[in-house]
Amino acid sequence: MECLNAEISADGVAKSIETEEIAETVVKAYETTRANGEDEAGTPGEEYAYLERNEFTSEIFKVEVKNMGYFGIGEFKKLLRNTLKFDVTKIKAPTRKEFAFVCFRSQEDQQRALEILNGYKWKGKVLKAHVAKASADPLQKKRAAEDQESERKPKKQRTAVEATCPLSHIAYDQQLKQKSEEMSALLAKYTQELRRVNPRAKPHLDKFQFHGVLPSPTVNGYRNKNEFTVGKNSAGEVVVGFRLGCYSDGSVEVAEVADLPHLPEQAKWAARSFQDLVRKSKFLPFNPDGNVGHFRQLMVRCSSATGELMLVAGIYSSNLSEDEQAELKQELKSFYEELGKDAPYKCTSLYYQDVKHREAGQTINPVEHISGSTHITDTIQGLQFRISPLAFFQINTEGANVLYQKAIDLVAPTKDTTMLDICCGTGTITLAFAKHCKKVMGVEIVPDAIKDAEFNAEANGIKNAKFFTGNADDFIKSMVREALYDQEPGKPLDLIAVVDPPRAGLHHRSIAAIRSADAINRLVYVSCNPHSAKRNFIELARPESKQYKGEPFYPKSAVAVDMFPHTMHTELVILFEREPKTKADGKSAPAEGAAQSKSEATEEAVSEENTASVT
Repeated sequence: MECLNAEISADGVAKSIETEEIAETVVKAYETTRANGEDEAGTPGEEYAYLERNEFTSEIFKVEVKNMGYFGIGEFKKLLRNTLKFDVTKIKAPTRKEFAFVCFRSQEDQQRALEILNGYKWKGKVLKAHVAKASADPLQKKRAAEDQESERKPKKQRTAVEATCPLSHIAYDQQLKQKSEEMSALLAKYTQELRRVNPRAKPHLDKFQFHGVLPSPTVNGYRNKNEFTVGKNSAGEVVVGFRLGCYSDGSVEVAEVADLPHLPEQAKWAARSFQDLVRKSKFLPFNPDGNVGHFRQLMVRCSSATGELMLVAGIYSSNLSEDEQAELKQELKSFYEELGKDAPYKCTSLYYQDVKHREAGQTINPVEHISGSTHITDTIQGLQFRISPLAFFQINTEGANVLYQKAIDLVAPTKDTTMLDICCGTGTITLAFAKHCKKVMGVEIVPDAIKDAEFNAEANGIKNAKFFTGNADDFIKSMVREALYDQEPGKPLDLIAVVDPPRAGLHHRSIAAIRSADAINRLVYVSCNPHSAKRNFIELARPESKQYKGEPFYPKSAVAVDMFPHTMHTELVILFEREPKTKADGKSAPAEGAAQSKSEATEEAVSEENTASVT
């Protein structure tokens, strides 16, 4: 026992010495970076000048963790935040590498992480941790590289049309043909991968059909929401428009939007009027090269149904006093009140948004209502929807009418159907399904969106809708239980799910929750980024496992809707169904057999209609 105590004491002394050495290393690394301003190659420049600014950056307190072996970013986050209780601001892990970078809020947090992670045993590996240098500013790094190329040929900058509407020079029928070929190729790769992952899928994939791309009813001026950047063009003039590249690629140039075919005239006027305001104001346009200036962005939302126009001015306030912020808000209000007298359009709703570095736990930049109404209203499927500044709403209203109708046609709900809308936003899909179903339920993580959804249900006289606020994977099971509870005893439950997630797709926990809910037999997946969603398609259909319990969902039918004319993007809708469970005599259960027949009949009808529409 005395020997054990002696060992602990010795370890404690060693740990104390190591802690002092780590602290000294942290300070030296930071001071060296600030003093030298060098990149990884040792080239002096302005790549690290951002560290000198009077604002927080977690790059100062960065740690590199090595010898991790193969790992998933999700499990590494869980280790850091849940198991070790670290206050982490950023985690960067290159794909297929055995190391990661972790940033913290303070030197104390960084030091504690170094002490714990260095020598920590995780997944059979002994981790190594050391202080990491701050990343170089990508814009300054690119400029330094360009300066070193003495004979560099000038690079032609893209125009605003080339950057945002790359297909606008092609006839619209040719755009549809190109997108249909792209979707066909993507689905071919998906089905090929699924055949490898789950051999049982083969008979289902042999019958899987893609019905092409349906056109948007409105080809030009269809975008009801736009986010413009305040900056300067190549001539140094202040412009409100779209940036021609991203900051990480070394581009800060902004171009005007007057020639862009996908923007409505309301949005173009909004950009011009805000540009006039910025040019006249004593407050400066924001410049990401140094984080100076104030006017940063403008979000515009407009309604073709009512003509309403909402403007959300994004202001970088880190270098503004409270009095200056109040002055700027009053300037915004006065400008648009006076402008509305003779202008072709009127700002009916004006907001101020504080756009700066987010605090810990902050997921959105807060907005403050300045003048006019607090919402705008638009119409889809004959229903009116109230839209708040930060709520999700399909950017092509007329296209959404087609999209939602195809989702309804594919799954063919009846008055005995209960529908779950996962990632419901303001409830547009939920309420569009309501008149076809016995009951509809939606879940969304944004509280204001759920408030809008509940208001929209009441405003449209819809009584069979219910909404929940929270993470989808936390509520899927409870919504299924409620549907089962409401079902008449002895009557089979017809439960369908619709998912319309963000561009990145659903989290694997949501997929696992859907898979484990045996009562859900049909699912419609609406994807605005099919390339990213392919991962979810595989997860839905892979064989049952410890992670994905429950029978797989197999793709039955798909159709795309061109929600984004003139661009490379397309919305894809896929109907998935579980394989019908069979009785001992090999016959399908009655309810499931009926559902299968109904789905197959719907597929044939959709196939005929879509083929006619595309040709």
